[in-house]
Amino acid sequence: MNQKTTARAPTLVSFSGIDGAGKSTQIEALQARLNEAGVRVLLVTFWNDVARLTRIRELSGHTLFQGDKGVGTPDRPVNRQDKNVQSWYMTPVRFCLYFVDAVSLRRVVAKTRKAGADVIIFDRYVYDELANLSVRNPITRAYVRLLLRLALKPDISYLLDADPVQARARKPEYPLDFLRTSRASYLALSKLAGMTIIAPQPAQEVAKQILQQVTKKLSAEGLQGKEAEDSAGEELRVSVELDSSIAHGTGSRDARPFTL
Repeated sequence: MNQKTTARAPTLVSFSGIDGAGKSTQIEALQARLNEAGVRVLLVTFWNDVARLTRIRELSGHTLFQGDKGVGTPDRPVNRQDKNVQSWYMTPVRFCLYFVDAVSLRRVVAKTRKAGADVIIFDRYVYDELANLSVRNPITRAYVRLLLRLALKPDISYLLDADPVQARARKPEYPLDFLRTSRASYLALSKLAGMTIIAPQPAQEVAKQILQQVTKKLSAEGLQGKEAEDSAGEELRVSVELDSSIAHGTGSRDARPFTL
C-alpha cells in the first residue's frame, strides 16, 4: 500500500435501501475488490455498531408487537413487526431513538476516521431510520433536516433502489404494501439528503457502477491501489466481475435484524 495514504482522511461510503435491495451483496463485492487492490477497508454495521438501546428495541418487536425473530429468506419467510408498525405513538418514540442514534453515529464516524482505514463502509446509515418517517409532515420534515445536519454526511451515500416485489422475493420479512411505501419514502428522503440513487438492474451492473464511482473518488483524493503504484497518476483499477456466490447472495450480515 502506498505510504501516502496514512495522511489522508478516509472516504466514507454508506449503503441504504429497502430490505432485499441487495445492500449486503454490493457491500461484499465492493469490499472484496478494494481489498484486492490494496485498499484498507473498515466495515461498520449500523445496528451492531451505531444503534443504541438495541435490546429494548428488539424486545418491543418480538413481544409488544408479536413479530417473528430472525432474518427472512426465500425458503423461510418471517413476519416482522417493528419499523412497519405505523401507530401514532411510534412517531415520538422514533424521534427520541433516532436522535440518540444520530449522536452515536457522529461519535462512531469520528472514531473510525482514526482507525487507519482508507475507506469506511457503512451498512445502513441514519437514512435507513429517517426513511421510516413521513417527510410530508412539516414537523417531521424539520426534524429530518435537523438529524441530517447532526449526522455527518458520507462522501458517497448510495440508495439502492429496488422493485418491492423482487426485493420481497429475496428477503420476505415485511408486507408488500409496506415495502412500496418504504421505497417511496427512501426516494423522497434522497432528495433532502443528496443521496446517489442506483437504479434497479442486474447485480453485476450495480457493482460496476458503484466501483467506478468509488475508485474515481479515491483517485481524485490521491489514493492509488497496488495496480496503480507502478505507474503514478493512473486511476485505481480493479475487476468488477462478481463471483456467483456474491452475485446471488441475499442474507444480511447483521447478527441482529434492524428494527424500529
